[in-house]
Amino acid sequence: MPNILLSTRINAPVEVCFNLARSIDLHLDTMKHTGERAIAGTTSGLIGLHETVTWKARHFGVSLKLTSKITECVYPVTFADEMVDGPFKMMKHRHVFEQMQGYTLMTDKFVYESPLGILGYLADLLFLRKYMQNLIEHRNQVIKQKAESTTANLVI
Repeated sequence: MPNILLSTRINAPVEVCFNLARSIDLHLDTMKHTGERAIAGTTSGLIGLHETVTWKARHFGVSLKLTSKITECVYPVTFADEMVDGPFKMMKHRHVFEQMQGYTLMTDKFVYESPLGILGYLADLLFLRKYMQNLIEHRNQVIKQKAESTTANLVI
């Protein structure tokens, strides 16, 4: 079961980073290259505890749907989203925010389990784990750029 742990240093207040990470609109901006759309549940604004969103996107030439639910939300410290329906056997993404001396440390703890037994395991080894890590890293860089811009330093 792949486990991805990433930390991003952001020169912005923790509240700004927390809210940008929960923004459906920003998520859509970060995933334009996949044609991702929010098609059900919370489809814009900030997602909160017990709310769901259904995403539709194209990955590896295949149109996929994934519904996730916010299962934990402690403002502005942490939130977690878990897949309730979609292509993985299991997927959980925990976001942690720590206010440090003059910056926010944003940590992603992403764990998933691929379907299809040994074929899923091979896909993880060959390309899927790296693909998922690249998606999260790209998203984090957009959050960082937005949070560090002068207009985003307002708590949204």
